[in-house]
Amino acid sequence: MLSRAFSKPIRSPKDEERSERWSTMGLDQFGIGGVLEDMPLSFCNRNHDHDGGRIGRCKKCPAHPTAREVLGSSVGVMGESPMAMTEKVVLSTGKRVYGVKRFRKVGIGKMEFMRRVERLARVSEKCEYLVPLSAYLYAKRMKFVVSDYYPMGSLADLLAGARNLGHTALDWNQRFQIIVDTARAIAFIHSQSPNLSNDTNKYIQMNVHGNIKSSNVMIDVDFSARLSDYGLVQLVDRLELATDTWQIKSPPPPPSPSPSPSPSPSPSPSSAPESLFSVKLCQKSDVYNFGVIILDTLGGTQAVGLKNFILENKEEIRDGKAEFFEFSVKGKERKQAFKVLEIGLSCLDSLTDAGPSMDLILKSILEDI
Repeated sequence: MLSRAFSKPIRSPKDEERSERWSTMGLDQFGIGGVLEDMPLSFCNRNHDHDGGRIGRCKKCPAHPTAREVLGSSVGVMGESPMAMTEKVVLSTGKRVYGVKRFRKVGIGKMEFMRRVERLARVSEKCEYLVPLSAYLYAKRMKFVVSDYYPMGSLADLLAGARNLGHTALDWNQRFQIIVDTARAIAFIHSQSPNLSNDTNKYIQMNVHGNIKSSNVMIDVDFSARLSDYGLVQLVDRLELATDTWQIKSPPPPPSPSPSPSPSPSPSPSSAPESLFSVKLCQKSDVYNFGVIILDTLGGTQAVGLKNFILENKEEIRDGKAEFFEFSVKGKERKQAFKVLEIGLSCLDSLTDAGPSMDLILKSILEDI
């Protein structure tokens, strides 16, 4: 059943055509084929400190790929957004697989791009719940970062793949583990020094993720989770994000309350959970977006639109008299799932002054472990 859940959501022919065109473009079409041939990547790995972190092929370490090798090894598109496109890259040796995020439009210069990526990489290395950055490239007509590849895909892939086929990909314990790991990642980020600067060209908020959503929650083979894209929105032009209308649509209207709501219909693009995320760069938006992930993980794609129904029928949901959870859960586990649901609802109030901090949210979740 799980293998069926790994299938990608259905995409329109137009989307497939655009992805294929972007993925299969020859390097010469970018006007940089000859330049990239000998251009080394800049590596973030702590094992390369002896060369200052900015190396391509290091005599003291195993051979590393050049930009041409990476870009010529793409085998498929994993995801797209107005900010970037993410590809799966399998090197010719077949021993290393990476995820490569190509930015569509970067809003900062080369030195500041390098400084920000390396700072984000150093912080990411300190947390086991964040996807580490391995390398990056800043060329005249192409900018990208390289990170670890997770064959299970993202939380969005798992949930959407199963829902499209009418299956349940994850049980409660797996979903709970993913929620806990994601909460730990966000709490770690929020504990960082904000690193404010009077120079707006060298300003980066290290204590904010900025792009929390289910497609950035990567799942490992043991169903542990790692949060990707930490701070990467601060590399791109904010105008690009402002046009990302699928992220800032209003939630769908909730259905009329009833003691036993009927199963949610297939979501339309406007009701997809990704359309409900806040794009404002602040910790409150991170918390709000985490709440969206919780409700989507517990109750399905239209769960956020059911907020009023949940509040009006809390006791019935807790006691199993009203259905909300899209997975089978009873007894002690149902009480645990209901508590996490309440935490998710509190996260949706985070944009107000009364909203909880991520530390308090994590503490509340961990009380049940």
